[in-house]
Amino acid sequence: MMSASAITEIKLDVQGDFPILQHPIRDQRLVYLDNGATTQKPECVIQAEREFYERENANIHRGVHWLSQHATDLYDRSRECTRAFLHAARTEEIVFTSGTTDSINLVAATWGRANIKAGDEILLTMLEHHSNIVPWQLLADEKGAVIKVVPMLEDGTLDQAEYKRLLSPRTKFVGLVHVSNALGTVNPVKEMIAEAHAVGAVVLLDGAQAVAHQVVDVQDLDCDFYAFSGHKIYGPTGVGVLYGKYALLDAMPPWKGGGDMIHTVSFSGSTFAPAPQRFEAGTPNIAGVVVLAEALKYVQKLGFDAITEHEQALLAYATEQLQALTGIKIVGTAPHKAGVVSFLVDGIHPHDLGTILDMDGVAIRAGHHCAMPLMTELGIPGTARASFGVYNTFADVDALVASLKKAQKLFGVGDE
Repeated sequence: MMSASAITEIKLDVQGDFPILQHPIRDQRLVYLDNGATTQKPECVIQAEREFYERENANIHRGVHWLSQHATDLYDRSRECTRAFLHAARTEEIVFTSGTTDSINLVAATWGRANIKAGDEILLTMLEHHSNIVPWQLLADEKGAVIKVVPMLEDGTLDQAEYKRLLSPRTKFVGLVHVSNALGTVNPVKEMIAEAHAVGAVVLLDGAQAVAHQVVDVQDLDCDFYAFSGHKIYGPTGVGVLYGKYALLDAMPPWKGGGDMIHTVSFSGSTFAPAPQRFEAGTPNIAGVVVLAEALKYVQKLGFDAITEHEQALLAYATEQLQALTGIKIVGTAPHKAGVVSFLVDGIHPHDLGTILDMDGVAIRAGHHCAMPLMTELGIPGTARASFGVYNTFADVDALVASLKKAQKLFGVGDE
């Protein structure tokens, strides 16, 4: 994170691209600081979905009419766009899912069931979202495997020495969040992947909070699986991506059965399509997949250098402003953070705080952020969380701070 003294300006001026920001909430200007939960959509994404349903809608694959063939072409182009975005080696390594949670469950149900055995160890971290915990718990219960957890240090970084100690030849799988949704910690995933591979483990990265904020090169990272959701990168809800090394995907059994994932079907047995079609049973979210490409192109057009500089300036400014307030504690102070600031306000429950800020049009997230083990470790029920996107401004931070002061005055806490 840049120092507060380095704060000079923000690099992006794109609020006009997002129609929802032009509409007031409770007669107030919308200050949207809940990007970690979902991002708003630019006009180009909204228009792309409208155009698909108005002019291009048809079911894909096998249709001989023009609309079906055209929709199939659009779907396939989105797969290639996603491959390029992640810097994957081949399009067959891109599986479309309904989101990060669906992607992780797919890996647990296919690769996990085929490869995890009794006594094997699954290594997770204290920073994981529930979606990268619960599927592995279900698998461990089914297979008799053991889950071990990498602890974190006081500032919200993972204990790397303990991570190395926990890795062993018994470690078959490592589930690792790229960027913590609850604290904003950016994990040193490339190094951690290499250390896991050294003991023969397979690594999945939860990239839901990373892809909108930094370049992701899966070949450079050398991760085995990477999962993310479209709605966290200015795209539609209900669509996600699973990247997997092709050798792994090719060896994995199917998860869901039905149309489009088969080669042949008879009552005596069925044969299955190669990856990625093997994992895309039934009619997919065609419009969502097609529109996802528009979201990825939008982010790439802005450029990740500009996005990173913009969001780091916001993070530094927000951190400085919050630290200047009495009775506010920032939770998670790792030296390498994405645009997330979680905090507590003395004397005000996070849920009450979120409700009060909403009256001023300020949208934050309050609660455990689907990271209950982390909150338990911290000894708190949850936090208030402001998370930044490309359309946020210093004025948004100022609005957050002003509303926080009003909340403190209402509860009789903080500065008089």
